[in-house]
Amino acid sequence: MIIRSLRFKMVAIGKCSSIYRTSPEFDFPETSSRKLGLSKLPGKSFGFSVSSSEVKTSFIGPLRAIEASRTSHVNGKAEKFQRAGCDSNEDLPTNDCNGFAGKGVPQMSTIGNSTNIVWHKCSVEKCDREELLQQWGCVIWVTGLSGSGKSTLACALARGLHAREKLTYILDGDNVRHGLNCDLSFRAEDRAENIRRTGEVAKLFADAGVICIASLISPYRKERDACRALLAEGDFIEVFMDVPLHVCEARDPKGLYKLARAGKIKGFTGVDDPYEPPLTSEIVLRQNQGLCDSPDDLADIVISYLDKKGYLKA
Repeated sequence: MIIRSLRFKMVAIGKCSSIYRTSPEFDFPETSSRKLGLSKLPGKSFGFSVSSSEVKTSFIGPLRAIEASRTSHVNGKAEKFQRAGCDSNEDLPTNDCNGFAGKGVPQMSTIGNSTNIVWHKCSVEKCDREELLQQWGCVIWVTGLSGSGKSTLACALARGLHAREKLTYILDGDNVRHGLNCDLSFRAEDRAENIRRTGEVAKLFADAGVICIASLISPYRKERDACRALLAEGDFIEVFMDVPLHVCEARDPKGLYKLARAGKIKGFTGVDDPYEPPLTSEIVLRQNQGLCDSPDDLADIVISYLDKKGYLKA
């Protein structure tokens, strides 16, 4: 793959202004359509056979035999619990059958403005997906001032983990405002909602077994702590880019500090809006005697932490 050009421009989407989008152009080698064809697989490859009106399965039993730590979501909170494996197809969780009449009474919940909702539990759970991916689904939350290198670190981290055959996804602060959060401004209440939505999406990625890298300024401790509380203990790893304001302002890669100093941007973090640094981050990345480590070196610090703590295996 050959990168031909990289376009970098400021755009305004919805209520979001001063956000950036890169548009790389690539040259891809032509691929024969025959290489993308699918061969027909026999029914037995999927672990089931059909005889008359009876369906017999062979894959549910082994799947349910896995005993591992599970995450149960009750009223929006995450709880860890241990569930024994199942030895037969009849020993399925009650919630798997709640969609059929007479198969158990569902527990109704009220969350926010949503009433009479039921959490539908599936027999394929987080630990099953982690076993499949051979990694621990988690959220790496990168926070720091604008210009501290959050997005650069996120990309270097994703490259490093990809090289180790680990599945990641980046939720970048500007990127999510191109779609999911384009209706939000940069007022304090909208910034809080921006973080809440991103935290909820990050939780879904972690539940899918993916290593989710969220890189946002996320200036307020309350919102960051709320995102941590969404996940089970150990599933949220906070990385603080501890770079002084004067260094970030000297870099000013997007020209936003200059606009903020000129009064053209209001409520800019570090200028006329506060940044509350983390107090108990799992990882703190600082300048080394006034010198900046390369993005790959910083990513290696995070990867070493993940490896040591067992996140890179099921």
